[in-house]
Amino acid sequence: MTQAPPPEDYESLIRLIHDRHDSMSKTYQQIAVYLTQNPNDVAVRSVNAIAQSCDIHASSFVRFAQSLGYDGFKSLQVLFQQRLATAAPGFEARVHALKQELKSRDDLSEAELLRDMVVSDAASVQSLLDEIDANDLAQAAEILSDAETVFLLGQLRSAPVVELIRYLLTMVGKKCIMLDPSGGLATHVSRTMGTKDVLLAVSFRFYANEVVSIVEEVAAQGRTIIALTDSSLSPLAKSAQVLFAAHEHAGPLSRSVTAPICLAQTIALAVASRIQNNPNVPEIPSVTCPRQ
Repeated sequence: MTQAPPPEDYESLIRLIHDRHDSMSKTYQQIAVYLTQNPNDVAVRSVNAIAQSCDIHASSFVRFAQSLGYDGFKSLQVLFQQRLATAAPGFEARVHALKQELKSRDDLSEAELLRDMVVSDAASVQSLLDEIDANDLAQAAEILSDAETVFLLGQLRSAPVVELIRYLLTMVGKKCIMLDPSGGLATHVSRTMGTKDVLLAVSFRFYANEVVSIVEEVAAQGRTIIALTDSSLSPLAKSAQVLFAAHEHAGPLSRSVTAPICLAQTIALAVASRIQNNPNVPEIPSVTCPRQ
């Protein structure tokens, strides 16, 4: 049987990786996650450097590419390079130049740590403009504004993101329930969701087991789920009606939440614009303390 020709563009390649992900070996799944989470790094780094980042032998990357129909990894890499050439090339060039400058310095002062943090987080936030679909934002805002109650779920480093979402949605008058892991009741509280309720789940690698299991159980109940995660291959992806994948950029702080928080604020503002019927200037009130 003749093998189908390999994808000729980045979007088709990613669709093929998604289609085959569940049937891949564990090593190939790790490679697939890296490719989908770090498209810019894949475009500019050698296969040996990429393999070292994943702690996987470079030959596995070559075989992975061949399993998709390419003659080698470089043929697959071309698609990532084409994508990068059309995705805010000026900004990416500035980020790359700043990172190279930082690597060449011996000064590890607090000011340089701040500079490095700003560069990496700026790259992550900028990527949202290319990675987040406007239709998904509109759909999520519509679902959340129409929901009777928004159940919020996030643990470990995802916790600050859902705490911020709870604050913002509460301030615009949306009823929210946090599925707090304390007391061991998060799973049981999730089972009280009604047909008009929505679950907004946030989870990043390495995904909290309870978050994944709750999402799967809520999906089995037929409830609506919006997921904010770091990869379209995340265990939350299959259960979500709307999926936001905010890719991470390497920086001084492993797995920064700056980009997810920016995305969370955007979603909250979009909900506010619908609740207030004010698409031009949505406003989220702040808690004010009375003067003593």
